[in-house]
Amino acid sequence: MMRRGFGTLILTVLLAVLGTSARADGIAWDDLSADQQQVLAGQEPAWNDLAPARQEQLSRGAQRWLDMPPPERALARDRFARWQSLTDEQRAAVRERYEAYRSLSPSERQRLRETYQSFRRLTPDQRIELRRRFRDLSPEQLRLLRERRLRPADRP
Repeated sequence: MMRRGFGTLILTVLLAVLGTSARADGIAWDDLSADQQQVLAGQEPAWNDLAPARQEQLSRGAQRWLDMPPPERALARDRFARWQSLTDEQRAAVRERYEAYRSLSPSERQRLRETYQSFRRLTPDQRIELRRRFRDLSPEQLRLLRERRLRPADRP
């Protein structure tokens, strides 16, 4: 659950950063709803200096926030706090893993999600044992394992 939530945070951040549709003239602060203005209050002093695309991204992000149920907001706050606590190197690693995930085919992404869910269903002791066994594999065993997992014909 936490992994999926963290992925959601990363996706939200990336969508905010990479969003492309915006009005050419931007969004006037007064055109935001009162609730959006409250969420974005820290941006008000520089709002007019922001690029129109950035204003649009922030406006959409504020609306997504307002549409979230309180439990989701709490999870998002926790995930964001975790993100902020990461070093620049750790954030770069997370971004790289996310980009690698995005480059997978839909079937590969589905297989990865299923594998993760199977892992999450293990008991804590089983997870520890699986991690230990994986950590103890030789480089050759790791290579063979990766090759086997990349061949779709080997999947049941």
